[in-house]
Amino acid sequence: MKKIIQKESLADQAFNSIKDAIIAGRLAQEEELPEEKLASDLGISRTPIREALKRLAAEGLVNIHKAKPATVASFTKDSALHYMEIRKLLEIHNIEKNADQLSDQVLYELQNNLEGQLEAIESDDYNSFMDFDRAFHLQLANIGGNVKLAELISQMNTGVNRAFLFLSNTLPVSAKDAYLEHVNIVQALEKKEKNLAKQLMILHLDNVEKRFLHYYTGEENK
Repeated sequence: MKKIIQKESLADQAFNSIKDAIIAGRLAQEEELPEEKLASDLGISRTPIREALKRLAAEGLVNIHKAKPATVASFTKDSALHYMEIRKLLEIHNIEKNADQLSDQVLYELQNNLEGQLEAIESDDYNSFMDFDRAFHLQLANIGGNVKLAELISQMNTGVNRAFLFLSNTLPVSAKDAYLEHVNIVQALEKKEKNLAKQLMILHLDNVEKRFLHYYTGEENK
C-alpha cells in the first residue's frame, strides 16, 4: 500500500487505501490487519486506521474482533448473491427514477468510461477493467443526487467485485460481455428510452449473476 499524502482526511485515505487493497486481492481473506502495521505501512497514526477499519466493517469488508486484530472478511457464494440481490433493487430503481435527469456531461463521461473498458479488455488488463466497471455503475448511481443511494450502490458493487476477483480467470470471457451490455445501456439512455434502459440494466445484472454462478460452479467442481 502507498504511504498517505494528506489531501483529504487521514481516515478517508486509510479507508480508501485498505479498501482498494482488499478489492484488488492484495489483502487475502481472513488476513489479519494489525493497526500498528497498517499505521506504519501508511505512515500515519493508529487513530485514523481504527476509524477506517470500523467503516470497512460496516461495508462488510472487515471483521472486528475483541482483543485481536481485525481481519479481512471471508468471501462466500451466498454473501455475493446477497450483495447482488440488493444491488439489483438499488440500480434498477435508480435508472427508473433518475434516468430522465441524465445530463450531456454525464453521457460524455459514460462514453469515456466505455472507451476505457474496451482499452482495458484489448490490453488484457482486467484489474483496470474492473475499476472502469465499478466506476460506470457509480457514475449512474450519482445521476439523481441521492448521496445515500450512491453510497449503498457503491457498497453492493464492492461485494460483487470481490466475487469476481475470486474468479479472476473468467474475466477474459465475462468482461467483453459486460462491456457490450454497458454499451447497450448507454445507447438507450442517449435516446431517452428510459424503459429500455431499465430493461437492459435488469438483463445486465441478471447476466452478471448468471456468469458468477456458472463460473463459481466450475471452480467448485475442479
